[in-house]
Amino acid sequence: MLTTVDYHTAGEPFRVVTGGVPDIPGATVLDRRTTAMAELDGVRRLLCNEPRGHADMYGCFLVPPDDPGARFGALFWHKDGFSTACGHGTIALGVHAVREGLVEAAPDGVTDVVIDVPSGRVTARVRLAGGRIEGVTFVNVPSFVLARDVPVAGVRADLSYGGAVYASVRAADLGLAVEPAHVNAFVGHARRIKAELAGHPAARHPSDERLSGVYGVIFHDDLPDVGGVRRQRNVTVFADGEVDRSPCGSGTAARMALLHDEDGLAELVHEGIVGGVFTARVREETGAGVIVEVDGMAYRTGRHVFELDPGDPFPAGFTLR
Repeated sequence: MLTTVDYHTAGEPFRVVTGGVPDIPGATVLDRRTTAMAELDGVRRLLCNEPRGHADMYGCFLVPPDDPGARFGALFWHKDGFSTACGHGTIALGVHAVREGLVEAAPDGVTDVVIDVPSGRVTARVRLAGGRIEGVTFVNVPSFVLARDVPVAGVRADLSYGGAVYASVRAADLGLAVEPAHVNAFVGHARRIKAELAGHPAARHPSDERLSGVYGVIFHDDLPDVGGVRRQRNVTVFADGEVDRSPCGSGTAARMALLHDEDGLAELVHEGIVGGVFTARVREETGAGVIVEVDGMAYRTGRHVFELDPGDPFPAGFTLR
């Protein structure tokens, strides 16, 4: 029996497992990810796959932090495995921690929820007024540019890191616009791009091979500025053809690393393919990269108790794509 609390952030689902999972050993959250990949993959598939989930499902296991400096740790997962970062999930975890009493929060002001994730230590800064959560700011690990203008699958991509490695491609270079009608085409292009970049030197993390490899492909359009602030729309296709409904939190940080490197851009209004919006800012520059903070909000959608009948012929579920 597994219990969860579910959220969406700008339309993207996030399932927080609150009970039924055994302890996951490891000295760090990144080490626990390795353990979970080997020992809990069946639980991940049960929660992600149909009939309990769907091909674009996302969620996490809560684990202890690396040290007392963080409130808890999180292992992010999707239908194809375990990711190293998740900005929309971090925003949801900030809401979850405050609403479920995992942290003490004053009814007015900002409460910092510090979380250890496989890519490092992140913070969800939860803003409250009159006891109501008004928004969350995701403060990410350092983001940086990996490579520019890499030829791949008939287009050129820029690669950057925002907790995971992303390849950025202009949608117009494919003759497309970031619209729901073109989702299937973007999935096909993303799969080809990822396949050609597999093992590419530009997709290697400079210090930890466990963080290497293109996780997602970000297809983006430029939009008219809003009050002098740059505005873009994107769809991020991650893992094996999964479509992020939100503007993608860690992907937004990776985009900001590229834009800041190009022309010093400090703020971006970033829209997702279903209309959700994140606002990103470069908070500071460090020797390891830029620290990006991303404003968003998550909403609870339900509580679940999942069971597995011992006679179920589909014990880990299934997907049709």
